Amino acid sequence: MEPEEPPAYPLASSTTFGSTKREILLVLKREGQSDLQSLAEHLHISKMAVHKHIQELEDQGMIQRVTLRGAKGRPRHGLQLAPKASSLFPKAYVGVTCAALAYIEEKLGRKAVEDVLRRRQSGTLPGYKEHVNAETLAGRVHQLAQLRDQEGYIAEDKKHGSSKFEILEHNCPIIAIAENYWEACTVENEMFRKVLDANVETTHRVVDGANVCRFLITPKARNNS
Repeated sequence: MEPEEPPAYPLASSTTFGSTKREILLVLKREGQSDLQSLAEHLHISKMAVHKHIQELEDQGMIQRVTLRGAKGRPRHGLQLAPKASSLFPKAYVGVTCAALAYIEEKLGRKAVEDVLRRRQSGTLPGYKEHVNAETLAGRVHQLAQLRDQEGYIAEDKKHGSSKFEILEHNCPIIAIAENYWEACTVENEMFRKVLDANVETTHRVVDGANVCRFLITPKARNNS
């Protein structure tokens, strides 16, 4: 489901953080947890340089240290985003939206909420189809991931074999809506199916406690008759 208004993306537009610090924050958002060595390899800089950025981000309350289990069960030091960092990532849940849906449910019932969400989907669909129009499924998956990334979902697409794809969304701007109305996720999945002209299975959801929303995408079975 597309937010009612383009969400502010504080991390992307912020001048508080340099490019390296922004990349560290994005990696931790995507991965959930990481360590100095992994961050240094990802950023192609020294561990000492990463450590300096980490200290500054810690001082700002954006990241925190955690204990990770090594391959042999030995603990090692790791890093993850601190609660304060959630303000850096877009959340399209203005209070009035949730209040409006609650009012609709109270006055007209739960089915009316679903109808409102589907109507919103109908208004959003043409814009999505305008940007997601590649001839191949792989191309459409990539275009949709790019579009969602621009909307603040921190999305990426991956290919598995010749006909299986996935879109990973590391941020959920509509999480406050989805927490109260699971129909939002259902409507979103249906929109993906229509835009991609493919089968779409939601295997992981941030609202259920996962670190990422994962959509498994496969081609539709074609009737040759």
